[in-house]
Amino acid sequence: MSSLKKKFTVEENETISECLERMEREGYRPVRRIEKPVFMEEKKKGTIEYKPISQKVIFEGIKKT
Repeated sequence: MSSLKKKFTVEENETISECLERMEREGYRPVRRIEKPVFMEEKKKGTIEYKPISQKVIFEGIKKT
């Protein structure tokens, strides 16, 4: 028995539309969009600073019935 929920991450060389099409092909529909920041560590004067460099987009989908 397969899971009813699945997470789909927008890959590096993929558009949001392409990710949504991939979800459709696998039989899922999006119910939630999550955006998580990606940080880079930068050392300055003995302290570590975190700078946002990009965002990761994740869709949560449920199985179509």
